[in-house]
Amino acid sequence: MEIKVPEMGLVVLVGVSGSGKSHFAAKHFAPTQVVSSDRCRGMVSDDENDQSATGDAFDLLHYIVRKRLRRGLLTVVDATNVQPKSREALLRIAKDHDVLSVAIVLDVPEHVAAERNAARPDRRELPPHVIPRQRRELRRGLRALQQREFKRSYVLEGTEAIDAATITFDRAWNDRRELTGPFDIVGDVHGCRAELEDLLTDLGYEIERDALGRAAGANHPGGRTAVFVGDLVDRGPDSPGVLRLVMGMVAAGQALCVSGNHEAKLVRALRGRKVRIAHGLAESLEQMEAEPADFRDEALRFMDGLISHYVLDGGRLVVAHAGLKEDYHGRASGRVRSFALYGDTTGETDEYGLPVRYPWARDYRGKAMVVYGHTPVPVPEWINNTICLDTGAVFGGKLTALRYPERELHAVPARRVWYEPTRPLESERSIPAAGGHRESDVLKIEDVLGTGGVETRLMGRVTVREENAVAALEVMSRFAVDPRWLVYLPPTMAPADTSPLEGYLEHPAEAFAAYRSLGLDRVICEEKHMGSRAVAVVCRDAEVAAARFGVDDGTTGALFTRTGRAFFRDGARTAGVLDRVRAAIGAAGLWDELETGWLVLDCELLPWSAKAMDLIRTQYAATGAAAGAALPVAADALARAAGRGLDVAGLRDRIDRRAANARLFRDAYARYCWPVDGLDGIRLAPFQILAGEGAAWGALRGHDWHLEVLGRLVAADASGLLQGTESHVVDLGAPESVDAAVRWWEKHTAEGGEGMVVKPLGPLPEDRKVQPGIKCRGREYLRIIYGPDYTEPAHLDRLRKRSLGRKRSLAMREHALGEEALTRLTGGEPLWRVHQAVFAVLALESEPVDPRL
Repeated sequence: MEIKVPEMGLVVLVGVSGSGKSHFAAKHFAPTQVVSSDRCRGMVSDDENDQSATGDAFDLLHYIVRKRLRRGLLTVVDATNVQPKSREALLRIAKDHDVLSVAIVLDVPEHVAAERNAARPDRRELPPHVIPRQRRELRRGLRALQQREFKRSYVLEGTEAIDAATITFDRAWNDRRELTGPFDIVGDVHGCRAELEDLLTDLGYEIERDALGRAAGANHPGGRTAVFVGDLVDRGPDSPGVLRLVMGMVAAGQALCVSGNHEAKLVRALRGRKVRIAHGLAESLEQMEAEPADFRDEALRFMDGLISHYVLDGGRLVVAHAGLKEDYHGRASGRVRSFALYGDTTGETDEYGLPVRYPWARDYRGKAMVVYGHTPVPVPEWINNTICLDTGAVFGGKLTALRYPERELHAVPARRVWYEPTRPLESERSIPAAGGHRESDVLKIEDVLGTGGVETRLMGRVTVREENAVAALEVMSRFAVDPRWLVYLPPTMAPADTSPLEGYLEHPAEAFAAYRSLGLDRVICEEKHMGSRAVAVVCRDAEVAAARFGVDDGTTGALFTRTGRAFFRDGARTAGVLDRVRAAIGAAGLWDELETGWLVLDCELLPWSAKAMDLIRTQYAATGAAAGAALPVAADALARAAGRGLDVAGLRDRIDRRAANARLFRDAYARYCWPVDGLDGIRLAPFQILAGEGAAWGALRGHDWHLEVLGRLVAADASGLLQGTESHVVDLGAPESVDAAVRWWEKHTAEGGEGMVVKPLGPLPEDRKVQPGIKCRGREYLRIIYGPDYTEPAHLDRLRKRSLGRKRSLAMREHALGEEALTRLTGGEPLWRVHQAVFAVLALESEPVDPRL
């Protein structure tokens, strides 16, 4: 006998003790798929035959079964299960998890079971009445088991039938993960055959017509597949015409279609069931009556065979008429079908007498994109990676399609109002560009806490400690910019290995050696600006800001710090900076060149004093002032002591050196401070184009490309705001190239520059983790970090023992999170998914790492 088992479902083995269930399970299923009552009994009592532990054993068995079914795993229960009560408990679990259940009965003669038990040392003490009693219970409940309990049941009578049985695994009808598209997903048509032809033609499909000139199919020369979200019929002028076209496409493999609630109701009506003739059903029945009987029969079979939803593209796309929450994806039950056809309602009705829909999409946290229809909306909007495509074509709105994976929306207007809606459509708005309107729902703390971290493409799972997450939540909730702009936070950066050169703590040689050891041939050295790190999100205009980021308050971007705070308290000042950046982007032609209406730029805002004046006054200037006041007094006292013949030469030399160091310290931070009046004196140095529409440029292009494009941006700036970033490409295998870069660094730092950042140029080794950048700071700049006297030999020797491991790990993790945030953003993922990675970067800033590194 061939036994068909669902790939995702519950298999219950039924048979008396000694019927061979464990052997059968081991023969046909993987060990991890089998949950044995004997094993569970042993786990809770250390004795598989301890009947006193049976209650606890089945509690454990049921717990494991629930966990496996929740995760969508095939689960096989190896227990006697001869009593209806024991099977009922398992059937409830299967029903709760919306999976199919299959029973396989192993029915062997009593003497065979008895002989097998006698041959097992652990079963020799089995009372003789047990097997007959179990077999009587099995026989009494066999009819109910076959007819009412399980979706499928198989009875294998005798050892020969058991040995000859084969198992085949059935995929669920809704599981079409192997289909990767590209797809054109079409919203509710409702009998608007002409509009459907218009839309398919606009999408590039070639309409195929029958002998009477009627549309009977359509194919796309580019190999695209149409997917219909249901509600093909009712209300509109030509439901049979829509059915004829879609049926032809499905039959030819050019389309897929899920059932809508209107198809389900029309099927019942055509079969003579008692249904309420409303919501356009009368029009469909009248139109179908005018069709030949064979077409009506074919249409009935087609509509009756439509399934509730499809899971496509490796599980990344789900199409259901009214949407589908994550727990139901790929499942099969009446509850799943009901949700897919009708959605979830609150039980209330609105002022028009229509059911109030529960906004399930607002709470959706699934990885799959869910595309649906059912409830007319004036314009499709992205809500947590879900989108409704019913734009009320039959009510005079539009017929809309979503191109997948491009996430492009296409629509054609209705030719007229075919059916007056019970509830008026909202005021018309234009369909936004690719990416659509972003929802305003933001991160919930449970999206980070309890998840074990954030999964990234570069480093796998990055762990976030709960205490750090709580601290980050405080910062984001109280001080951060509008969260819809907060799409990225820049990572920290690791310094080079400590230099052995006399008088130096950091030197380019160590950075070059680090990348050379990883097999890299080229690096780029970028000037490190001494300012404050700034992220600029700039939209071309307010329309793009509203369409892409959901910000409709008139603002067109944001400028924020490494911790997500607004760079300037004055909104007008921020707007002024963004206006100048926007004008430069337009003048440089980057909107068109990069095919985007928005950009995220990684920048340095100068001067340092523009953001850090309070820090400079309290920490640096105070130190310089104290040294300037105290050390001359000490030097004068020592001079008088020397005049009296005391030997204070060593101490006097030390004071003189400290005074000189203090002057160098003051000069070091003073270089990065200058007066600012409004925007006068402000400089913004962009050094990386992080993202634009559909592309995370930071990961896609080398740093030399970024600096070349940004060089053109700076050149196009007429305001004087933007400042370029000097750079040198270094061939690590050419000593003269390395020496030239070292000389440039020495000259740059001697003139007051902070230093440089060494970054890898591809190709990068796939099997080794590479630091995204290594900073190499100048000798005098480090005086600000480590104090005026850090160059004294005793201090340098101590600082050379500094540990860099944690800082390097932190830099790698934060970089991976930043890239993940940008990839999710440009991939059109919901805002909470982007914020998950952004939030983790901020949380990692609470890690115990020396802030001077």
